Amino acid sequence: MMPKPRSQAALRKLGDDFILAEMSRAVFRSGFVWRIVQYKWPSMEEALHGFDPVACAYQSDEDLEALTRDERVIRHYKKLLSVRDNAAFILDVERSHQGFGRFLAAWPAEDIVGLHLELKKRGSRLGGRTGQFFLRAVGKDTFCLTRDVVGALIRQGVVDKNPTSQRDLRAVQDAFNEWRAQSGKPLCQVSRTLACSIDG
Repeated sequence: MMPKPRSQAALRKLGDDFILAEMSRAVFRSGFVWRIVQYKWPSMEEALHGFDPVACAYQSDEDLEALTRDERVIRHYKKLLSVRDNAAFILDVERSHQGFGRFLAAWPAEDIVGLHLELKKRGSRLGGRTGQFFLRAVGKDTFCLTRDVVGALIRQGVVDKNPTSQRDLRAVQDAFNEWRAQSGKPLCQVSRTLACSIDG
């Protein structure tokens, strides 16, 4: 049951097409039936140029409008638009870091909240758990603030409600940093342990 993060070396080797695909999968799953997204995914990849960031970033508005009539895709305009916007985000990071995987590998685990906020600020529809699930999917060590994890944090006295303020998020990061150091386990495994500590 325990997730395993990729090594920094493995993260650095991730292709930007894989990164965009996982970003998009997280966005389309948000608020939607995951099983349907999974069923549609092969045809989504076909319709969206294999999630090649260059091809996706340069789609015209007319291209996106056409996709809303394409039965191969989940025809949600704003989520389709996010593919183009996130492709542009990836290309921007690629110019400064020689690849999005290198950008992820360089980000310190001690400030994963900062990475969550960076995804929210610079990406499209990557705030909250969507960005966290994306990071987990590509293997970046992160905690996910699911309902059960938040419940455990409240029970431990780290926060008294769902953490959204900068102060509460910093308190969450500090707690995870401490538990990571004490246990020798990655953030994702500390997060999963917390989630499993809550009764259904």
